[in-house]
Amino acid sequence: MLSLTAEEPGWVALAALMELLWVMTSVFRFDRNGVIYVLDGLLSREQIVVEQADTVRDALRLYHSGNTDFPDCLIASSAKAAGCSRTVTFDRIAARDAGMQLIE
Repeated sequence: MLSLTAEEPGWVALAALMELLWVMTSVFRFDRNGVIYVLDGLLSREQIVVEQADTVRDALRLYHSGNTDFPDCLIASSAKAAGCSRTVTFDRIAARDAGMQLIE
């Protein structure tokens, strides 16, 4: 049996996080609050290391405060973490709630 500890934590890559999100919403029909609960739980466990955890936390904050899909929040937060001054999108909701610039 696998046992994770703070000294020997498990790793969650961003790609795995996106796959988890897809399964939660598409297969198990988690709502927004369920997604927030699971992602926040992963981020708060000392036995789990989430890739780019600070960026994921920022994306989760955006997701919690608006109506943008989590992947769009992660895109906006990743661009911010990379030092980009703006992120452009065709998605009106992402522009409004995730701080992206709308391409019209």
